[in-house]
Amino acid sequence: MLAIFQGIFNGLSIGSVLLIAALGLAIVFGLMGVINLAHGELMMLGAYTTFLVQNGFKVLGDPWVNFYTLAAIPLAFLVAALVGLILERGVIRFLYGRPLETLLATWGVSLILQQSVRSINPRNVDVTPPAWLRGGIPIGAFQLPYARIFIIGLTILCVVAVYLFLNRSSWGLKIRAVTQNREMSACLGIPTAQVDALTFAIGSGLAGIAGCAITLLGSVGPNTGQNYIVDTFMVVVVGGVGNLFGSIVAAMAIGIVTYIVGSGTFALLLSPIESLKPLVDLFTFFATTSMAKVLVFALIIAFLQVRPAGIFPQKGRTAEL
Repeated sequence: MLAIFQGIFNGLSIGSVLLIAALGLAIVFGLMGVINLAHGELMMLGAYTTFLVQNGFKVLGDPWVNFYTLAAIPLAFLVAALVGLILERGVIRFLYGRPLETLLATWGVSLILQQSVRSINPRNVDVTPPAWLRGGIPIGAFQLPYARIFIIGLTILCVVAVYLFLNRSSWGLKIRAVTQNREMSACLGIPTAQVDALTFAIGSGLAGIAGCAITLLGSVGPNTGQNYIVDTFMVVVVGGVGNLFGSIVAAMAIGIVTYIVGSGTFALLLSPIESLKPLVDLFTFFATTSMAKVLVFALIIAFLQVRPAGIFPQKGRTAEL
């Protein structure tokens, strides 16, 4: 039972990173219909921003170095949001209504960002968690790392902030109006171009925060974003485009299943039952991170055959547009 609990907890932390990134992707895709393949590179920029902030705080020495994470989160958001704003104003706004060209353009931007970072520093870099995020809460023979608890808390904060922004602010009302009916919103005086730019910047900023969270799970490199971008798209598709609660459910499910299968926990739990040996052999075969993703993708494909619009599909006028 402790192994199951630890597997679920670690899966929740991975799902939390996917959720932060998927929030931005869902907002952008739901409003503008843009499939941004450079979203993973915006996560990478947020991660590298965290690395640079850490180095800056190291110059200040103790005790300031223990608070670099709190400064890195807003800075990662601002850096990724600024790059996203430049991308939207410089490239994407000329390609609205042309999904194939937008797809190819953002893919090209992702390659440019990857190569730019690789030319500066081709090696992965490590971000050391501050002292208050090291260690964890002991539970029996296992330990719940403070870093993963922090990631889950950061995700909850981002979800609440996005919900309040979309439902309690004037710009959030404008975003929801443009999402439902762009032409009517323009006729009513809503500046749709500014709404597009703001939405893309916010979505990109959320990717930057996800990149900051990634640094607490492992090293950072030019290919960091590519390790998460496909899973992030799957969260948006499985949850239902534009559905916040659906994205939460999908992110947690994908994160938990991927970790439990990939870590071999599921195969270990079934191994005492002799009659389930073929099933144990199957899950043992998938007991690596890469193979677990293959299994999860296969399950997602099967699920989409039954519910192609996701867990919570759009209804009403929004689904018709």
